[in-house]
Amino acid sequence: MFPSLALLDIEPKKRHQPISGIRQLTSDQIKMIRAFIQKRVMNPDDVDDILQCTFLEALRSEHKFQNASKPQTWLCGIALNLIRNHFRKMYRQPYQESWEDQTHTELDSQGDIGHQVDGHRQLDRVVKAIGTLPSNMQRVIEVSLEMDGNYQETASSLGVPIGTVRSRLSRAREQLKRQMDPFS
Repeated sequence: MFPSLALLDIEPKKRHQPISGIRQLTSDQIKMIRAFIQKRVMNPDDVDDILQCTFLEALRSEHKFQNASKPQTWLCGIALNLIRNHFRKMYRQPYQESWEDQTHTELDSQGDIGHQVDGHRQLDRVVKAIGTLPSNMQRVIEVSLEMDGNYQETASSLGVPIGTVRSRLSRAREQLKRQMDPFS
């Protein structure tokens, strides 16, 4: 967590001015700013980065703070601008990460963020559900995906008859449907 900003060894822009309220935030106020960011950004690493950038920007612009509002309100305004910039930058860049780094999500520039978040959560649930399947079914799914869904190549790769591949995939689909929608 962050120490009190008053403890940081960063000099105010004007030495003759008293230390502003920004440098005297309590740990509860810092937690409130973190919570403000967490409500808007899901990735914990991004939350930490944005929180740090918020404090750095506040220290750079400290001379502009006029005490017209509470320091944490001013910091939340800075954080909100950084969050907006974060999402603009993130959605402008092509999304290229491996499955090991993070589950993939489709970035649909015309869709809303809520729909994308729901899709990401659904994908996470499916991946977790696949992890509960018997290992032979998991392996068939994995190899089938590697072979672009070609049953014959999947069967050859696994050294099993094509009927076994079809059967395991069919049973896996049925189990996944039941796990994903228990009311069907």
